[in-house]
Amino acid sequence: MLWTMNVANSVATIEELAAGATDRRPVRSSDAKSGADFELLTIDGRACFLKVLDAESDWIMRVTGNTDHWEHKVWQAGIYDRFPDVIDHTIIAMALDTTGGSTRLGILMDDVSASLVPPGDGVVAAGTHDGFVRHMARLHADFWDWRDTVGLCPMVNRIRFFCPEIIAPELLVDDIPGPIGAADAGWRRLVTIHPELRSFIGGIHEDPAALVEALTETPATFVTGDWKMGNLGRHADGRTVLVDQAYPGEAPGLYDLLWYVALNRQRLPVSKEATIDAYRAGLEAAGVDTTGWFERQLGLSVIAIMATFAWEKALGDADELAWWSAQVAKAQAWLS
Repeated sequence: MLWTMNVANSVATIEELAAGATDRRPVRSSDAKSGADFELLTIDGRACFLKVLDAESDWIMRVTGNTDHWEHKVWQAGIYDRFPDVIDHTIIAMALDTTGGSTRLGILMDDVSASLVPPGDGVVAAGTHDGFVRHMARLHADFWDWRDTVGLCPMVNRIRFFCPEIIAPELLVDDIPGPIGAADAGWRRLVTIHPELRSFIGGIHEDPAALVEALTETPATFVTGDWKMGNLGRHADGRTVLVDQAYPGEAPGLYDLLWYVALNRQRLPVSKEATIDAYRAGLEAAGVDTTGWFERQLGLSVIAIMATFAWEKALGDADELAWWSAQVAKAQAWLS
């Protein structure tokens, strides 16, 4: 039986979620970074994709503090139903499965692999990038001033996702996840190549309260949290495909945008500045007045995104790190 997109259709087990499936086969995306399990399957003639995750096997859930399955909370709250029609979240149904002694989340989605951005480092088409930015702005505008009453990812967790204290336990396992090893190496390298930035970010990690408070003084929205190319695609009708929404919650829209800019920088067909301008134009077109707060939120979000990803920039080329460090230096005035 193929479930329809309705919270009332929640089921108790993953096997119930996949009832009647044929052609079930495990898959592994080259862009997948977590410890989740993935399957392709067919239900009632419809090609589907099943993701199963739990904190015991998924290191991302552990370092982000996702102890109670944020995606399922979004599902239960009916938030996916409110997405604008320019975005296909692909979700058909979910099951929070407590059988077998652990709690696993099964997410049944349409198989949209044909529409996804191909893996690799190739620059995406300008129209594809423009659609992603405009549709992100539209999603944020539709949820403008949204407040989290559901219990999703808090801003402080975003700032500390990959900080040394959080990743330390993950470095003790026999098979260290690749991004965790890279984060450890990146923070160590940053001490050598840019000690001022490392010291400043270290202070944010130790006490993020001032940054979080400053950000809350700017507008918030609902964010899905992981607009990287491996999670994005474009349908033939121009709609954006957005999968793997693992870090949902209340946050500044510009933090969501800068995540996209930071993680996809090799694949962007235009500059960071042009991307930020396009996002602002998208908000304005959707009815959001950006005067009086945009520059401040942008600066504060630069600091927040570097608290998350400065390690990644330390492992890249010098020009990329220099751009972000210069933005952080200018943005520090917004904290005073």
